Amino acid sequence: MASGKQALLLGAGFVCEPTVQALSAAGVHVTVACRTLSAAQALASKHPNTTAVALDASSPEALSRAIAAHDIIISLLPYTLHPLVVEAAITHRKPVVTTSYISPALHALHARAQDADITILNEIGLDPGIDHLYAVKTIDEVHRAGGHISSFTSYCGALPAPDAADNPLGYKFSWSPRGGLLALRNPGKWYQDGVVASVAGEDLMAAAQPHRIDDLALVGYPNRDSVGFRDFYRIPEARTVFRGTLRYPGFPAIIRALAAIGYFSQEARAALAPGAVPGEVSWAALTAEMLGVSSAGLVAAVEEKVAAVVAGEEERRRVVDGLRWIGLFEEETPVQGRATPLDTLCGVLERKMAYAPGERDMIVLQHVFDIEHADGSREKRSSTLVEYGEPLAPGSRSAMAKLVGLPCAVGVLAVLEGRITEKGMVAPWTSSEIAALLREELKEKFSIELTEKSWPA
Repeated sequence: MASGKQALLLGAGFVCEPTVQALSAAGVHVTVACRTLSAAQALASKHPNTTAVALDASSPEALSRAIAAHDIIISLLPYTLHPLVVEAAITHRKPVVTTSYISPALHALHARAQDADITILNEIGLDPGIDHLYAVKTIDEVHRAGGHISSFTSYCGALPAPDAADNPLGYKFSWSPRGGLLALRNPGKWYQDGVVASVAGEDLMAAAQPHRIDDLALVGYPNRDSVGFRDFYRIPEARTVFRGTLRYPGFPAIIRALAAIGYFSQEARAALAPGAVPGEVSWAALTAEMLGVSSAGLVAAVEEKVAAVVAGEEERRRVVDGLRWIGLFEEETPVQGRATPLDTLCGVLERKMAYAPGERDMIVLQHVFDIEHADGSREKRSSTLVEYGEPLAPGSRSAMAKLVGLPCAVGVLAVLEGRITEKGMVAPWTSSEIAALLREELKEKFSIELTEKSWPA
């Protein structure tokens, strides 16, 4: 049983609380460890059987001591720190659970973790995590019946609920937007009709296509590299394997315009230097400078940039209005420089695109399978989840926190209780048995499940 075990939770971010809550309820003592003690204390103080400590995970000595004193390690730190955690865990023969993808750096530790006879369970959050559980379910069912998967497409989006999507981008941030904005410049790669297709990072937003899920009108664009999932999911017969990200319509066009103007630049500019005179440069002046025009010609220059990347006069007008809402034409509003255009833009978006009290987020996840059965008949099957968070208030849980934190807790309990016995780097797609165990646990304990539908192809 897990009761009485000691878990070390590295991190105190917004997805951690559901993990702590579920483990505490199961009788696991959780030590919340964060570089900022007050953040760890704020989380630990809400739950019984939970304590807080200050810990700098980049310190090998401190990390090693903390890991040695616990039965299992939960790393909800940035993925770049996971190898440090796993290295120390291997030394002390302690299992680890993360919600991140198995990176090349983690994969390189697979054999050593096996030799240490420990389980390193990864990719057990939302995406990756819940998505794996239901992809493996359908694929395993079809294969066991002698059928084939000819196409697998998957979309996931973390969005404001429709009633909170009240800005031109239809998006809001509950964390620093920098990482999310940079992800919009990642290249995409996938299988399309048996051929590897790709899109460069600078063209990612141009690849967005309309996508409807239930009564939600959305757009989807490629999510990084989907090619490896044909092997992970053991569907070599699939001619199309695509994973995408969902947003509301209008988002891609405004992002393309911001990039065209230069607001995705990570190069330092003198006007934005920390030592620059505060309030010396207005937003209109900065935008004009980046476009190489005078302030008098700013609107025309912006419209020209928008016309180069956005089709249709009505859509162009919406984009220009969106840029105006962000504040790029403001002549009286001073820029609070953060060295680079990207970081300076982030400062504005953090303020203007934050969730307000009473607003809630939404997670949308959907798989669609094209199936060919052993008798030659064809079927389409979908697995769909639309989950709403609690209205923002002290102590409320977002849909994102719930759908990352609770699968993580289920994974921790399964490892602690010896129900996952595979050693080394493990993920929900490692076996259909692991996927089924975690999927059923989420459904039974927390009522988290995808709705499945099928119809003739």
